[in-house]
Amino acid sequence: MQSVQLSIPTTPDRIFSVLADGWAYASWVVGASHIRDVDEGFPAVGTKIHHSVGGWPAMVKDDSEVLEIEPDRLLVLKVKVWPLFAGIVRVELEPDGTGTVATMSEEFVDGPGKLLPEPLIAPVLNARNRESLKRLAARALKDDRYAADGSRGQR
Repeated sequence: MQSVQLSIPTTPDRIFSVLADGWAYASWVVGASHIRDVDEGFPAVGTKIHHSVGGWPAMVKDDSEVLEIEPDRLLVLKVKVWPLFAGIVRVELEPDGTGTVATMSEEFVDGPGKLLPEPLIAPVLNARNRESLKRLAARALKDDRYAADGSRGQR
């Protein structure tokens, strides 16, 4: 399993509010290009985000399913880009003073991607997940600014 961390200068609940918004998924997950639907009740265990990955004409329609949730602390998803791979992604949030340490871990669990050697896939997963955490942080911090100045939804 590959893991990356990022210290984010906001509270876990602010970051988790982005994670809990299935429609925001494509704004922070590298590779997700379009959200087709979000199950009612997301992010309850068993609910899914129905997304597309990649760009036309090589766009793959698939979904990500919630496997585990601890509000403001943990979201575990089974992500798929079938028939290439399926993986488990964990996003953990730990308070750290006035901020939060976010850890994103991923491993392939099914499909041909699982056969790739760790030394080959690790740099790609780490770079992708590092960028995803940066985007998650930017979205959470943007939401912080909107909440602080009362302009949320007006931009």
